[in-house]
Amino acid sequence: MPSDQWHLTHDLDDFHLRAGGFLRSRPVLHNTPLTTLEKWRNQPGAYAPGTVLFGRLESDGEVQAVFYRPSSNRLTLTPLAPGHADALAGRLLALGHTLAGVTADHDTAATFAGAWARRTGAAPAVRVRMQLYRLGALTPPDPHPEGRGRLVGADEHEHLMRWCREFAADVGEEITIDAATWAGTRFAEKRYTFWETPDGTPVSMAGVNPMVARMVRLDPVYTPARLRGHGYGAAVTAEVSRAALAAGATEVVLYTNAANPTSNALYRRLGYERVADWAVYDFA
Repeated sequence: MPSDQWHLTHDLDDFHLRAGGFLRSRPVLHNTPLTTLEKWRNQPGAYAPGTVLFGRLESDGEVQAVFYRPSSNRLTLTPLAPGHADALAGRLLALGHTLAGVTADHDTAATFAGAWARRTGAAPAVRVRMQLYRLGALTPPDPHPEGRGRLVGADEHEHLMRWCREFAADVGEEITIDAATWAGTRFAEKRYTFWETPDGTPVSMAGVNPMVARMVRLDPVYTPARLRGHGYGAAVTAEVSRAALAAGATEVVLYTNAANPTSNALYRRLGYERVADWAVYDFA
């Protein structure tokens, strides 16, 4: 596949103008680039011009796939055919770009990682395998724990940051989360809900990204280890899912760790349906 079908730019606004319609055409599969672009375009300080490489694959004037590579040097890709993945690897290397890893649907990530390894001698390693789910018919948890969901208040920011730190540690993210760094983390743009017991004690939380193309992604969902096993995670997930639908979302999605059968089974019981497998590779 000719590499000149890939159009590269550092211009966020130009990329959004040319590729935004393509991304909105499949909001479930494209949920990550949609929410990331929304953050970069609208959250002050979230995007530094010139630090992200964007690319779009065009055929007969129509966008077929896109990627972006921020300063972390990690590539995020929409689904690609094998020939396109190999051509992209060659194009990036010819231009002198380096990569620390790739995130994409399972087949695209594996194909691109293999192409990169053949061309560079890198040793790709899977960091995590994930599953993408979308909400079908919402089913309230049964049994349903006592308590209620409520939005996290401004005076609970320290509590929220502590739970985000614990969540990041649980999933292996190396990130600093405190008052000074909060605005630059992936947690900052979300709206959070606590599930609290009848006495007002928060026992679980869920965050949601701003709605884009009538799609909302849940992330993170977290219950401290000492409080698990009581249905609190299911209750807060159902609460924020219902609120997203009430706000006008037509698609509600989330990612799960493929190695965690407990959470995967929980989401299926709530009405979430598996859409695709995802993978995150590191390049040694």
